[in-house]
Amino acid sequence: MAPRSRAAAVDTDASMSDAADAHPVEDMEVDETPDYTDSDTNANTTASSVVGEPLGDGRRKRSEANQLRRSIFGKKHDRLGESKEEDSIRRFRYLLGLTDLFRHFIETNPNPKIREIMTEIDRQNAEASKTKKKGARQGGASNERVRRTEAEEDAELLRDEKHGGSAETVFRDSPAFVQGQMRDYQIAGLNWLISLHENGISGILADEMGLGKTLQTISFLGYLRHIMDITGPHIVIVPKSTLDNWKREFERWTPGVNVLVLQGAKDERQALINDRLVNEDFDVCITSYEMVLREKSHLKKFAWEYIIIDEAHRIKNEESSLAQVIRLFNSRNRLLITGTPLQNNLHELWALLNFLLPDVFGDSEAFDQWFSGREQDQDTVVQQLHRVLRPFLLRRVKADVEKSLLPKKEVNVYLGMSEMQIKWYQKILEKDIDAVNGANGKRESKTRLLNIVMQLRKCCNHPYLFEGAEPGPPYTTDEHLVYNAGKMAVLDKLLARMQKQGSRVLIFSQMSRLLDILEDYCVFREYKYCRIDGGTAHEDRIAAIDEYNKPGSEKFIFLLTTRAGGLGINLTTADIVVLYDSDWNPQADLQAMDRAHRIGQTKQVVVYRFVTDNAIEEKVLERAAQKLRLDQLVIQQGRAQVAAKAANNKDELLSMIQHGAEKVFQSKGATGTLASKGTELDDDDIDKILSSGETRTKELNAKYEKLGIDDLQNFTSESAYTWNGEDFKTNKKEIGMNWINPAKRERKEQSYSMDKYFRQAMYPPKEKDTKPKAPRAPKQVPVHDYQFYPPRLRDLQDRETAFYRKEIGYKVPLSDGDDENLDEREAERALDQQEIDEATALNEEELEEKQRLSQQGFGEWNRRDFQQFINASGRYGRNDYANIAEDIDNKTASEVKQYAKVFWQRYTEIADYNKYIKVIEDGEERMRKIEHQRKLLRKKMSQYRVPLQQLKINYSVSTTNKKVYTEEEDRFLLVLLDKYGIDSAGLYEKMRDDIAESPLFRFDWFFLSRTPVELSRRCTTLLTTIVKEFEDVHPTKGANGVNGKLKREAEDEENDEDSILGMAPSKKKTKNGVKVGARLVA
Repeated sequence: MAPRSRAAAVDTDASMSDAADAHPVEDMEVDETPDYTDSDTNANTTASSVVGEPLGDGRRKRSEANQLRRSIFGKKHDRLGESKEEDSIRRFRYLLGLTDLFRHFIETNPNPKIREIMTEIDRQNAEASKTKKKGARQGGASNERVRRTEAEEDAELLRDEKHGGSAETVFRDSPAFVQGQMRDYQIAGLNWLISLHENGISGILADEMGLGKTLQTISFLGYLRHIMDITGPHIVIVPKSTLDNWKREFERWTPGVNVLVLQGAKDERQALINDRLVNEDFDVCITSYEMVLREKSHLKKFAWEYIIIDEAHRIKNEESSLAQVIRLFNSRNRLLITGTPLQNNLHELWALLNFLLPDVFGDSEAFDQWFSGREQDQDTVVQQLHRVLRPFLLRRVKADVEKSLLPKKEVNVYLGMSEMQIKWYQKILEKDIDAVNGANGKRESKTRLLNIVMQLRKCCNHPYLFEGAEPGPPYTTDEHLVYNAGKMAVLDKLLARMQKQGSRVLIFSQMSRLLDILEDYCVFREYKYCRIDGGTAHEDRIAAIDEYNKPGSEKFIFLLTTRAGGLGINLTTADIVVLYDSDWNPQADLQAMDRAHRIGQTKQVVVYRFVTDNAIEEKVLERAAQKLRLDQLVIQQGRAQVAAKAANNKDELLSMIQHGAEKVFQSKGATGTLASKGTELDDDDIDKILSSGETRTKELNAKYEKLGIDDLQNFTSESAYTWNGEDFKTNKKEIGMNWINPAKRERKEQSYSMDKYFRQAMYPPKEKDTKPKAPRAPKQVPVHDYQFYPPRLRDLQDRETAFYRKEIGYKVPLSDGDDENLDEREAERALDQQEIDEATALNEEELEEKQRLSQQGFGEWNRRDFQQFINASGRYGRNDYANIAEDIDNKTASEVKQYAKVFWQRYTEIADYNKYIKVIEDGEERMRKIEHQRKLLRKKMSQYRVPLQQLKINYSVSTTNKKVYTEEEDRFLLVLLDKYGIDSAGLYEKMRDDIAESPLFRFDWFFLSRTPVELSRRCTTLLTTIVKEFEDVHPTKGANGVNGKLKREAEDEENDEDSILGMAPSKKKTKNGVKVGARLVA
């Protein structure tokens, strides 16, 4: 193995420095906690040591600890920034050394620092060029070899020796830190990742699914940990369904890497954050997309060494929440992992490259223009994009690298429909006969066509997917499940054959309700099965996979939905894959196949794709094959994908619906093999179906393999009408407009059901509301009072709405009410109608003003944010913007401060503003009261050297007569109050625990048995007593002021305390001016 590079050594030093700087945070406040138990025996004990540090000091220390932690994070971010600048220089040199094409993208970046770097690189290159020319002139003719002098060679050797050379780390065998044997191509992938790291470049690992991208990534992080001594921190962001798999793989391959899985309920996550994340007790943090969005405030504080994203196509839309949040994270390098890079168009490809290298690919318009400007010269575009992608993208397929894995065999099984399916297919077409005939032309709704397509596909799968199709009640699980669907009839025979030959089967479908039918079928045929769909819990998902994969498992079938079961699952114990229906996106079907066809599979995987013949599914399959071939020619080979037409446009949807429809209407019963043999299919019939499917599959693949990229781009609406050499578009013109005739009208069946008659008589249909409905107003900004838009905006929008209603002739309806106020309601309607009739359109200046005003409010604040602002302002005070921001989702302290400033200027505009202001003022009053009590308690404690022994409590007369607690117990409670703080979290639970642990009260059953609620009430009484003691000496209010209020509160609290302790309240009758004391209740 070659020596480490100099850049890596720099990273090592930085990482070790970070680790050293992190220790002071952990070692703070050691042995500074006062000892309260030995105060009576220690001659040097002071009041402060008994009572504890004042609350202000405790807060100060915590503040200092947080400030130190922020300082450490800041230093790490600064060091990361310096490292990134060094990486940028190395990256630019490397990329410009490959091709000058990257100069075009780098120079479009407006960052002046990047321009300085480019200027310095050009200057150094110019000097090197001059030196080379000078040497050539001194050496004689230009074609003579220039020899170096001994001094030049020594200087170069010395320079290489000083900087460690430029050798890269290359592994030839599986590294020692990996617990297992890596394959050759996986070692090559590890070396590729290392070369990216040493050149300061982020990349995309885009190997085909099943080639071990997870292992290559884990081994690379192990290399950084064990070889380069870079302990992170790294973050790996993965789908939630694969979290457990990633954790297992780390434990299996690199157990020396300290892994933190950030997942779970809120309390569990908070514990992980406090115990491990904040203290950086991890090398790699694995979390899900959802957790990144929820815990972004914590995660964005770190200076990440690597950000790794699995299934990276999730961030191909740079406007998505996930993509925007991840871009806030600071990192030195980034790695994207995806097995399906073929779905990306040019702009989505730019979004990925921009995330990887924002300093190189900073301008999407420049990227798009560079390639879209060469539409006439496709070969040039292909070459240019291939050169751009080559340094960042590693894409390999199983056929090229994994020789021990047999190629999968794909067979399209073309099937007919049952008689019931034919009837339902006809019903669906007849229901929207105008849309099927294309009578409405281009005005036809695409949504309506998509709905027809969906219904036809359901019919091809199984007619029981429609409500009312299944015979019953009573509903039975019987043979009708099989013979009423063509696919089920063939699947039934196929599964029996597979079970005999010892195979295990995965069945994929897009529809979870179809899995319900298949589940009933498995119960009927007594096949053992497992199931995963979109509603399966994560724990159940893991259990089902483990149950199916365990040695000797009796599970024969695994039912999965294509999307839910297509990722993060290894099911190599199965060798037969049945795609019951095809996904619109061919990549989803490929992912489903690769659950079985991946490393570790010892058998040949056979994939049976069910296709209903002469129906819409043929066109769906054709569209998928076309897209797959186009993708193979585009991104996988580094080619440019020009702006394609919208997928599945109306013409293509219409052609899918019309395909085979005429034959369906001509059919009188089942079609295909079912027409001749019915449900009695034998092995010979299955063999013929499979043989025919293999032939047609080869023909379909050969048809698309001959097409080039330009042919495929033009292969849309016109050629979509051609199938097997027949031009359906021409036939359509010959047939005429209504080429599908509706079924004959049937006489409406007369119902003599008594139940139906009385149901209609008792619940007649409701009359339609004849009142004119208010038309939809122009699109406007929703204005809420708590968003504080300028009042002028509401006026402009009301005028705009009124003029719109005037334009369409809207008449204001009469509001509901009684005849008594009919005149008032008619007058109101007249005024409203007059406002509409006299409305005028907004001029250009007013429209511009409306647009400008719509940007001046707080549109991003919703009702929940407003309510959180009110509650937090009462909890922390109206000016504590930092703490208020912590309680509001997705709001910073500066945003809260800006909102608060406007709120306190315009809060009277909010409906019922008094109740919101009362919440804040009551909260602030409560804070002032607590702070007042805290100061007086601290003052009281400071009067004594040993408060636990010397503290004097001036009980009132009523308190003395009813007192149950001893003075020693009260002193202990006051000392604990001062120690922990009046408003500390879990105060009375801590006091209960301290009482239980104190040797002073080990035999005091009464004191030991007090609950936190009872301790709270006693402490309230004691605090009121201390406040009264000081305010009697220094009165600040009159008889009706605070003192009187405190006195009443104290009496109420004492009575509450008495009720808890089982004592009757004191009598009102007095003797000689003194109240009669309380008595114990028997």
